[in-house]
Amino acid sequence: MEIRPLHDKVLIRRLDVSEVTEGGIIIPDTAAEKPQQAEVVAVGKGRPIENGEVFPLDVKPGDKVIFGKYSGSEVSLGGEDYLIISEHEILAVIED
Repeated sequence: MEIRPLHDKVLIRRLDVSEVTEGGIIIPDTAAEKPQQAEVVAVGKGRPIENGEVFPLDVKPGDKVIFGKYSGSEVSLGGEDYLIISEHEILAVIED
C-alpha cells in the first residue's frame, strides 16, 4: 500500500530511541517518552499559494527530522505507526 500526503502534509515514521540511559538505567516502554525524531516517508506536492502556483516542500523522503512534541495525527497502516504532520510542524532537518 502506498500513501501520498496532500498539499503541504508529510508522512513520517518515528525513529527508535535508546532504552538505556547513559548511566546504564533501563527505561521500560511504558515510562519512555515518544521520540521527537523521525524519518520522512512521503511528502505532498506542496502548498498552493494565492496566484495558483504550488510552493514546493523543503523536506524529501529519507530526511531525518525533529518535530514538535504534540504535532500531527497518528495513523496505523499495514501494522506500522506513522504521523501525518504539516511541513510547518517540522522544526529541523538532521544532517549527517
